Amino acid sequence: MLVENLMTPYEKLIHVAPMATVREALQLMKKHGVRSVIVSKNSPDGAYGLVTFKNILQTIVAEDGDIDLLNVYDIAVMPSISVSGKLNVQYAAKMMVTQSIKRLLVIDNNELKGILTMTDIIEVLMQSVE
Repeated sequence: MLVENLMTPYEKLIHVAPMATVREALQLMKKHGVRSVIVSKNSPDGAYGLVTFKNILQTIVAEDGDIDLLNVYDIAVMPSISVSGKLNVQYAAKMMVTQSIKRLLVIDNNELKGILTMTDIIEVLMQSVE
């Protein structure tokens, strides 16, 4: 099975501008009930990023950062670790486990196609045991 068959497609992803405040990113997460938001590219040859609850917890709570003064760009993982949609899910899962990654952006030709999460993979496994 290919990554593109399991990923959450681009149309369903929540995006935030790199210069948005961390508060704005957190508000988007709350509004849409998600644990991560995609950080848009600054330019056509730029990189996509990812902001997760973990980034926010580390920066705002553990390091006592200011939720209104820090921009998304300051705390995002950029470039985010990514895979091709044409990759076999087995290899993506292996990467997630060995690198302790919960989410992989799916990027082909430097364009975002979707996101693959551990939950996406586990849900397929759970369906197969019913």
